[in-house]
Amino acid sequence: MTLRVVVAYAAPGAEAIVAVDLPEGATVADAIRRAGVVARLGLDADTLTPAIFGQRAEPATPLADGDRVELTRPLVADAKALRRARVKPRRR
Repeated sequence: MTLRVVVAYAAPGAEAIVAVDLPEGATVADAIRRAGVVARLGLDADTLTPAIFGQRAEPATPLADGDRVELTRPLVADAKALRRARVKPRRR
């Protein structure tokens, strides 16, 4: 049996959605390697965090048919800190 998995990456100016077929028992790392997105877009693999449908996953996590593996980038700013700064009372 084979698994059909989608590997996705999105950033300003770069987007990739690649469907790959993998053997049963394949892992997140196998899907990323087979999709070739990291090499094709010249990404730094050390800064990317894999996720399955938005939930963080380890490279050794086994996949199921129909999974969507997402390559997430590090946050540029902490969302909570930005919200706090916006609502901080302004001194007059």
